Amino acid sequence: MEKQGVTMCRLFYPDDYINSTYEIDFAALFREGYRGLIFDIDNTLVPHDAPADERSKVLFSYLKELGFRIILISNNKEARVKMFNDEVQVAYIYLAHKPGKESFLRAMDMLETDAKTTIMIGDQLFTDILGAKNAGIRNILVKPIHPKEKPHIMLKRLLEKIVLHSYVRSLNKSTSHK
Repeated sequence: MEKQGVTMCRLFYPDDYINSTYEIDFAALFREGYRGLIFDIDNTLVPHDAPADERSKVLFSYLKELGFRIILISNNKEARVKMFNDEVQVAYIYLAHKPGKESFLRAMDMLETDAKTTIMIGDQLFTDILGAKNAGIRNILVKPIHPKEKPHIMLKRLLEKIVLHSYVRSLNKSTSHK
């Protein structure tokens, strides 16, 4: 039974797991051939419901300088996404219905990229990471910026802890076998 649980958890494993969006080496990703970035907003770039802060504005300016095409993809309503986007000025999709792959495919179409040249960055396994996987996109899970979250997200975080524990154990096993 445990083996079946581990196999089930693997469906949700991120391609990469990093402490913060702001620690990602975007220049290296650009050199690797990535051209499109899909970002979740809340707890990926800023705390929930916060506007773009100085750090996110500087990041987006830098990413544009590097040559990335960027889109925000959120399950939130347009007013929330637009409030953040007013300061960073990129494309966006609201009410995205993540983890469904349709919004991810639409995002790549808008960016004029494909699954091989696009990366999704988000803080939730069951929406951001699973949605990217459903669309065949490389993904990076980041730790949530702020512990304050809506009740339904807090419930998902409990399940995420189980998956992340399994993920970290699998990483430890693979490095101990080398």
